[in-house]
Amino acid sequence: MSEFEATPEAEAQRPITSKDELVRYITAGAKPRAEWKVGTEYEKVCVLEENGAAAPFSGNRGIEAVLRSLAERFGWEPKAERGRVIALYGRKATITLEPGGQVELSGEQCQNIHCAHRELSEHVRELVTVGAELGLAFLGLGMQPLSSVDEIEWVPKRRYEIMAPYMGRVGTLGHRMMKQTATVQANFDFGDERDAMRKLRVSMGLVPLLSAMFANSSISEGRLNGFMTMRGHIWTDTDADRTGMLAFAFDPDAGLDDYVEYALGVPMYFIIRAGKYVDLTGLTFRRFLASGYGAERATIDDWALHLTTLFPEVRLKRYIEVRSADSQPLEMMLSLPALLKGVLYEPDSLEGAWDLVRRWSWHERVELYRDAHREGLAARVRGITLAELAHELTTIAASGLRRQGSLDANGNDETMYLDRLEEVVQRGKSPAQMLAEHWGGEWHHDLKRLISYAAYRSPE
Repeated sequence: MSEFEATPEAEAQRPITSKDELVRYITAGAKPRAEWKVGTEYEKVCVLEENGAAAPFSGNRGIEAVLRSLAERFGWEPKAERGRVIALYGRKATITLEPGGQVELSGEQCQNIHCAHRELSEHVRELVTVGAELGLAFLGLGMQPLSSVDEIEWVPKRRYEIMAPYMGRVGTLGHRMMKQTATVQANFDFGDERDAMRKLRVSMGLVPLLSAMFANSSISEGRLNGFMTMRGHIWTDTDADRTGMLAFAFDPDAGLDDYVEYALGVPMYFIIRAGKYVDLTGLTFRRFLASGYGAERATIDDWALHLTTLFPEVRLKRYIEVRSADSQPLEMMLSLPALLKGVLYEPDSLEGAWDLVRRWSWHERVELYRDAHREGLAARVRGITLAELAHELTTIAASGLRRQGSLDANGNDETMYLDRLEEVVQRGKSPAQMLAEHWGGEWHHDLKRLISYAAYRSPE
C-alpha cells in the first residue's frame, strides 16, 4: 500500500504551514467498506546454505545478485542507487531490502487472503529458484540465526547511512534491529476517523498477544538467546521516541489529532530534495513545520516520508499497519493478515477482540509486552496465559472470516489460513518454543538442521 498515491505532485511539494493539513493527509486515506483491502509485507533473512552465515549484499552469491537474477528472469524492473541494484518493481508489488539484506515483498492490495496466497506463492517460487542456483537459503525466522551484527554487510542505501549513526546514539540495539531481524506486517483500511482510532486501539491492545503467537526468534548468533521473540525485545532498546506501544491510543476520546501530535514530536531522519537525502536527524517535525531547515520548508511529501520512519507496534499512515509479528515459515506467513482481517473487518469480531484486552491497565500492558518477548504464550496477565487468550482470539477471527465469506476456486473460505496458527495455539507453544526444543533436543545445536527446517521451499 503506497502512502503517496492520492497526492498530486504539485500539491505534495507545496509548503505546508498548519497541523490541520497533516491531519487531512491521513483522513484522505479513508475508504468505503466495499473498497477495504489487505496489504502484507513479508521479510525473509537469507543465509549461505553451507554454513548458515548471513548472505552478503555484494558478490556473485549476494543479495544484489539475487535481485539482478529476479529482474532478468521474471520481469521485475530493477531500481538502482549509486549504481547498485537495491529494489525491484512489479506491476502490483515491490521487492525492497532491509539494511542487512533481508528481502521484503510489499504485496499488492488484495480483496482477500486468497489473492495474497497466490502472490506469495509465486514470489517464493521465484526466490527459491534463484536462491538454489546461488547456494542461498531463505529462512522463515524472525532473526539471522548465526551472524553477528558486525558480520552482516550493510545494504548501500543512503537512507541507512543516515539512520545507522543516529540509532547508535539513541539506543543500544538499533543496528541489530536493522541488520538481523525480519518481520511480517499486515496493513488495513479504515472508513473514517472513528473507525481508524477504533482499529488502532484494538490492534495496539492485541500487541502482546500477537508478539507471543508469532514469536519466532529464539535462536541468534548460533545459540539460544533467552527470548521467544528476540526481535521484539530488540525493538525495546532501539529508539524510544519512535517505537513501542502508544499510551494515548487507549484513551477512548483519542483522535487522529493525537496521532499527529505524537508524530510531530518525533525527531526526523531526513527529507529528499532533487532525489538526494538531506540529513535532519534530531530535528522534530514540529520544529521543521514551524521554522523549516535553512531554505527548505515542510511539504506533504516530507510528512508522508516522516510517517514511514515512525516504528510503533501499530502505525497509522493512510492505513493501519500492524508490526508486532516475527517473520514466519511459509505455512504461517498468511496467518497474521488472515487473523487480523477476521478481527478488524467484522464489527462483532472487533468488539470481541477488544473485550479480551480492554480491562488491562497501562502498566499491565507494558509488563505483558515485555513478558511476551521472553515467555511467549506462557506469559500471564491476571492469572490467564496468553495461550488461553490466543485460543479465544483465533476463534473470534475465524468467526469473522466465515461471516465475510470470501471463497477460493475450491470453495474454501479464509479460515484455511488460520489452520497452522490454531495448531500453535492448541499446543500452547509459539514457533520459537518449538525451535528451542528442537535445538536443545534432536538437533543437538546443529545449525544445518535448523536451516533445513526453516528454509523456504517452492510451494506445490
